[in-house]
Amino acid sequence: MQVSIDPRSPTAPFEQLRAQIAEQARSGALPVGHRLPTVRGLAEELGLAPNTVAKAYRALETDGVVETKGRNGTFVATAGDAAAREAAAAAQEYARRARRLGLDRAAALAAVQDALRAVYGDTETETDTGVV
Repeated sequence: MQVSIDPRSPTAPFEQLRAQIAEQARSGALPVGHRLPTVRGLAEELGLAPNTVAKAYRALETDGVVETKGRNGTFVATAGDAAAREAAAAAQEYARRARRLGLDRAAALAAVQDALRAVYGDTETETDTGVV
């Protein structure tokens, strides 16, 4: 596992760590089942407080990127299934809330598309996604 923390970055160290581990798991650089270093060990290696590493690991576990098996350690999870389940749950919650707010389907979908453009940028086209 190759991670580095830039102390000059405006991004918090725990978020830098979380993002790097998540990207390496997504890309396959960290294969499913790979055991991550202990919280204390990684904290010492990176010059961070153990609570900072623990916070990053908790966020990764919440996102379904890693799973903690008690004293056995923290391992890269099969992220695809967990990510898809979490995305589906978030989408269902959004749909219920949009309906409670009185939005019709077109307005709810437009809000999602605007949010996706804001987060992912305006690089996708209708042919890429099937939506505009």
